[in-house]
Amino acid sequence: MKLVPNAFYIYVSDIERSTAFYESLFEITPVFSSPFYVAYGIDDGITMALWAGNSGALEGNPVRTTELGLNINLQPAEIDALYECWLEHGATTVEAPYDAVFGRTFLVADPDGNLIRMAPVD
Repeated sequence: MKLVPNAFYIYVSDIERSTAFYESLFEITPVFSSPFYVAYGIDDGITMALWAGNSGALEGNPVRTTELGLNINLQPAEIDALYECWLEHGATTVEAPYDAVFGRTFLVADPDGNLIRMAPVD
């Protein structure tokens, strides 16, 4: 049996604030909503969900060791423009756009400090 990850959960402290943030950032709408859980169909059989049912895990400013990654075929100027757009939607700068070995990239955080990286397609 081949096991393939198909669900990605993002812990959030305020489901309404985070729902508004991710919907404006990615221009997506939920496929399911509840008071503590909002799911988005990302691709066929793949779900990204906001989960406020375990928001205690966010207390005490936990260290972030994972990133939600978006690898999109964009030119450097387009990545810079997207970064500016995301700041307007409430993202917080962790690393402003820079040229890495794999291309132009940036790293931002959502309202709870969850990391989101934009980078070119490998």
